[in-house]
Amino acid sequence: MGGKFVIEAVCAHVDAKKDKFIALADHIWDLAEIRFQEHESSKAQMQALEEEGFRIERNIAALPTAFTAEYGAGSPVIAILGEYDALAGLSQVAGATEMQPIDPSKEGHGCGHHLLGTAGVMAAVAVKDYLRANNGSGTIRYYGCPAEEGGSGKTFMARAGAFDDVDTALCWHPSPFNAVNVSDTLANLQAYFHFAGKASHAAVSPHLGRSALDAVELMNVGVNYMREHMPQTARVHYAITSTGGISPNVVQAEASVLYLVRSLDIGAVWAIFERVKKIAEGAALMTETTVECEIDRATSAMLPNTVLDRALQRNLEAAGGPDFDASDFDFGERIRETLSEEEIADSFVQLGLDVDLSKVMHTGVVPLGNQRQLDLGSTDVADVSRVVPTAQFWGACYAVGTPFHSWQMVAQGKLPAAHKGMTYAAKVLAATALDLLNERSLVEAAKTEYRSRMDGNPYECPIPDDVLPKVLRKAKRT
Repeated sequence: MGGKFVIEAVCAHVDAKKDKFIALADHIWDLAEIRFQEHESSKAQMQALEEEGFRIERNIAALPTAFTAEYGAGSPVIAILGEYDALAGLSQVAGATEMQPIDPSKEGHGCGHHLLGTAGVMAAVAVKDYLRANNGSGTIRYYGCPAEEGGSGKTFMARAGAFDDVDTALCWHPSPFNAVNVSDTLANLQAYFHFAGKASHAAVSPHLGRSALDAVELMNVGVNYMREHMPQTARVHYAITSTGGISPNVVQAEASVLYLVRSLDIGAVWAIFERVKKIAEGAALMTETTVECEIDRATSAMLPNTVLDRALQRNLEAAGGPDFDASDFDFGERIRETLSEEEIADSFVQLGLDVDLSKVMHTGVVPLGNQRQLDLGSTDVADVSRVVPTAQFWGACYAVGTPFHSWQMVAQGKLPAAHKGMTYAAKVLAATALDLLNERSLVEAAKTEYRSRMDGNPYECPIPDDVLPKVLRKAKRT
């Protein structure tokens, strides 16, 4: 069995239970929990999967919000990766066409991970239903993965061996477009620099103080000068996480800054990071303070797999695209009125497409190109791809032009268009997983390509062995 029969059966299985999972996605949107704090979101997914007969394993890699849900037995083991973390400061009223926070201090799903994870759950359940109805063999395993946003949850899971027995892995990401994601991502590393000085009265005895905040500012100036002397594809970002207080008449004895370094591969990242560390040491020397570097997390660059890319493309086309209607287009047009032409055009440019400012919602499928694009962002999916053959795709859930990590994306997250895109993505994931379960030669071809691209080099986790996930570290500072 396969081909048209499989995609038709998958669509029927997904549609039969979609209302239940739309409610789950909306519930996770409401929860909007950030990295490593997704306790209720992961619990809701586990409960839904337990009700469907999946075996649950909690605390994967000792992460309280990481889990697996498994059905079936034996090989191959096909993994579907899911996420559920939100972003800080992106609270937004659902369905609003202007920036309207529910609470400016709260979080929001500005990257669609409530849809991402729930579609993975839907797909895993559909595969289970198909295997049960057709006496199929093999194992379908859903991974509940925390902290993709700034936490490298999957990287810590990969370091712990969580994916070692998987044959292939699949995932997707909500987007304005339907397309296989053939982008190469940047590796990255994130680290805190904690400066310590000496407090004093800023007017009476400034000569006795040593300002940690001055050191942070001097470090930032030095790194900004370094930008001229980096590769064009490298990126360095920072955020001051502690200024040492709010009293200007006190010389700040402590201050911290968080740095994120990106480049084409992890070796290049470490080379730039070593230069950043020297600048930090120079800033400490100039201010007679001390500095401590605390590595937070890291991710690798994506390893492509064209065998799996083609398998996803076939099912993206076979599933037919989201069935957007006139009301979806109408709301999409209202959202686009809040965006500039540059923002809308950039949505096309990121996928290497010709710009078409008249396109409101994407109902087709982008052809699978021969040239890979360079995505200047990063994802911890990349570390899974270096352990096991992995592929991912974009699924249209938002108006064309919607920027990632924006209030516009949060506002659209509970709308019918988002639900339709999520359901479509679940069908593509489930159909591709079943192709891999039914066609062992496809799995072997993906593995052969993976081994060729790794060229005999074992996976090396970019996070040093002594670095724990933030959720497991004892707080050094309040």
